[in-house]
Amino acid sequence: MTELKITADDKNMESVNEYIHSCLPDDCQPIILNKIDLAIEEIFVNIAHYAYNPEVGEAWISASFVDNVLTVIFKDKGKEFNPIAKKDPDITLSAEERDIGGLGIFLTKKFMDSVNYEYKDGQNILTIKKKIE
Repeated sequence: MTELKITADDKNMESVNEYIHSCLPDDCQPIILNKIDLAIEEIFVNIAHYAYNPEVGEAWISASFVDNVLTVIFKDKGKEFNPIAKKDPDITLSAEERDIGGLGIFLTKKFMDSVNYEYKDGQNILTIKKKIE
């Protein structure tokens, strides 16, 4: 498993995507790649916007593709925050009726096969997995 250490800033999103894409097979279906990209963007942007706010900090991203499963681990030393503990939004309500926020992590949980969080040794650790046939 390789690791990317990067400043948690929106301007680094392209570098994060390139890193993740380098771990995927060349024949990854576009629909699967789009789901992975959405999840990666949601998680990285949340770290960039909230983990260290108003400061800027680092994110560590590890990725591997073994036995047709992509595993991506995000780590940061920002404020402790478990994004999967938040109640899923009620998607039966109109956009105007729903609370702001939470849709990105909801979609991440729907698109990935597993999403796990832990806070350990002063770090937020979020692990996502996606089986790719």
